[in-house]
Amino acid sequence: MSDSNTTNFNPSTFILMGIPGLEAAHVWISIPFCAMYVITILGNFTILFIVKTEPSLHKPMYYFLCMLAISDLVLSMSILPKMLSIFWFNSREISFSACLTQLYFLHCFSVMESGIFVAMALDRYVAICHPLRHSTILTNPVVAKIGLTIVLRSNIFILPYPFLLRQWPYCRTNIIPQPYCAHMAVAKLACANTCVSSYYGLFVQFCVMGLDVIFIFISYTLLLRAIFSLPTKDARLKTFATCISHLCATLVFYIPGLFFSLTYRFYQNVPLHFNVLIANMYLLMPPMLNPIIYGVRSKQIRDRLLRLFNIASHASTPTACQQLTRMSRKWLVGRRVNTRALVGEMELDNLIKYVAESQQHQQVSELQQQQLVQKLRPPQRQLLQDMGAQHQEQQQ
Repeated sequence: MSDSNTTNFNPSTFILMGIPGLEAAHVWISIPFCAMYVITILGNFTILFIVKTEPSLHKPMYYFLCMLAISDLVLSMSILPKMLSIFWFNSREISFSACLTQLYFLHCFSVMESGIFVAMALDRYVAICHPLRHSTILTNPVVAKIGLTIVLRSNIFILPYPFLLRQWPYCRTNIIPQPYCAHMAVAKLACANTCVSSYYGLFVQFCVMGLDVIFIFISYTLLLRAIFSLPTKDARLKTFATCISHLCATLVFYIPGLFFSLTYRFYQNVPLHFNVLIANMYLLMPPMLNPIIYGVRSKQIRDRLLRLFNIASHASTPTACQQLTRMSRKWLVGRRVNTRALVGEMELDNLIKYVAESQQHQQVSELQQQQLVQKLRPPQRQLLQDMGAQHQEQQQ
């Protein structure tokens, strides 16, 4: 190791230290990180599943939300598995190529996530300031082009990172004092003049993500001006509520990064383990919180999620209810009723479900029964009465 500190070498591996100074507590530190990883995986895959299976959510806002979920998944998967292996199994070594690959995905999808927030701010601006033209401005081809632009931009700006790092000679050490590879953490190990890497990193930080912040600020300035021009307070509150999810997710993404940057540059006496923990929170908190924010604040996603839980609970109802449902279908076929023409396929399913549940006194209250009956057309009501009478005759 002493030779590696004084002579040039091309490191085949780097050593990731985890959280320096807190090695004895790595197992305990891994518990919240593992919980964050599980919540991130489950939350973002749930968002993707709900948007894919719910046709009413096939809109620009939710397409961008799916892009954000994919970005969060890749960002978490690129660093957390290795981080947990360090905490649990003391597996600190990482190959030079794997280190460059990890930092590429880390920075690429961070820039991509920033671009997605800009696209979502654009969607909110068009939806509020030009509501009648929203569907004609943000068409599916336009959304696809915006997504492609975000992906290409992040890859183009981050691609120089691994190429710059690969060309430097390394003569100091191969120890990285954090649990993942990052651009400047690796560049500091080189024994050459790395000003190019440093200046280019600042360029990406300020001229790419900084411009994203400016664009988001401008869009919300225009949004607030449009919102405050509405005539009533209720209209203003209702319109602003549509922006809350995006605003919260944006603040969660940018504020920890700003705090980390300030503490890293201006507070040199801060312990190293504190900086490392703040950097980890900056990377891991947004992927975990984004699906929670949108799941809680978005009524469409929340309703669809509750509907999924209801379906799961109905799947475990007694078999008598299922038998009654099958009996109702069989009775309809026996009467040779043109069910699609009479009630429609979707209404038929709801009708059969109502008969089965109401006869078994499950899940349907008397008020709900009355409300459903009132929504039925006269032929549907007659069909419902015939089905109920037929069921009573079979029970007798």
